[in-house]
Amino acid sequence: MVNSGFYTYLLRCADDTLYCGWTTHPQQRLAQHNAGKGAKYTRVRLPVRLVAQWQFDSKAEAMRYEARIKRLSRKQKLALIESQLESMVSG
Repeated sequence: MVNSGFYTYLLRCADDTLYCGWTTHPQQRLAQHNAGKGAKYTRVRLPVRLVAQWQFDSKAEAMRYEARIKRLSRKQKLALIESQLESMVSG
C-alpha cells in the first residue's frame, strides 16, 4: 500500500465524545478503532465514526495539527467539523 500522505482525523464516539488522532491510512485506522485495537479512549466508546480528516505532506504537520485540535474546546471542534463539511459540499 502506497502512502498518499499523513492525516489528522476526528472521530465521533458512541457516547458522542470526540477523539482526535493522526495516521497514514484513515480508513484502515478507523477499522482498527472499531475492532477495539485503536486508542484506549475509543475502546470503551465503540462504535466510532470518522467525522473529519485533513491531509498533510509530513508526519510533523499532521501531529502539530492534532495537537492544535486537542487544545480546542468541544464547541470549537464541532465548528471545525461543520466548516469542513461545508467546504466539501461547496467545493
